[in-house]
Amino acid sequence: MNYPIQKPENQWREELTEFEYHVLREAGTERAYTGALLEEKRMGIFRCRGCQAELFRSETKFDSHCGWPSFYEPKSTDAVELLEDNTLGMKRVEVRCRACGSHLGHVFEDAPQTPTGDRYCINSVSITFEQAN
Repeated sequence: MNYPIQKPENQWREELTEFEYHVLREAGTERAYTGALLEEKRMGIFRCRGCQAELFRSETKFDSHCGWPSFYEPKSTDAVELLEDNTLGMKRVEVRCRACGSHLGHVFEDAPQTPTGDRYCINSVSITFEQAN
């Protein structure tokens, strides 16, 4: 897909740490319960680490006990892209930033306690947090 924000791979490698590059550009995953934003409870905005596009609002973050920051919906329908992911011998739905195509995590339909029933399971390393004023 053609993303509005495109950078040559060498620029991605310069801007991101080795681990950030692995997760955002190679669809890696951070270990459960290790992400810096897992326990973030302040009001604010979660942005794509690759391009700073707004992805999620703190109002939609919830504790799903899965080990990664979880949200029940993105900021808007055009914030993320959902793609079928059949890697690792299972069928999942990958979540990518619609602005730059960076891998964020996966979405699962297993959160009946939320308004949408969805759990966007997002790698902390894929996002940044901006506290509300």
